[in-house]
Amino acid sequence: MPGLITPKRVAIALVCVASLIVCCGLAYWQWERFSRAGGTFQNLGYVFQWPLFGLFPAFMVWRIRKLDARRKAEAAGSPTDDRPEEPVAEPVERVVTVGPVRRAREDQDDELAAYNRMLAELHARDQR
Repeated sequence: MPGLITPKRVAIALVCVASLIVCCGLAYWQWERFSRAGGTFQNLGYVFQWPLFGLFPAFMVWRIRKLDARRKAEAAGSPTDDRPEEPVAEPVERVVTVGPVRRAREDQDDELAAYNRMLAELHARDQR
């Protein structure tokens, strides 16, 4: 394992700390605006939102490291957790059956009978 303290890790840590400090300062600024007579609840919302923005770079560093460790473990062939692997189900081919097309009854009008014949022909063409 390479050294724990590298220039790259120090730079990442400084960026994470700087973003947290800046965003907490912005949260304090929004709190001051909310406390004044002209403050709104939108300012109060920003008081809670800014610290989350400040924590986001640290979360992304954690997430990227976790994904990288998982990728390396999968490349080495070792499972990343203790759960047994579930078998992959084969795709099932679904078969749709259609009942026989009935002839038009004599009491139906000619237009409906022609439409039904056209549908039967389209169905027969699709079956080829």
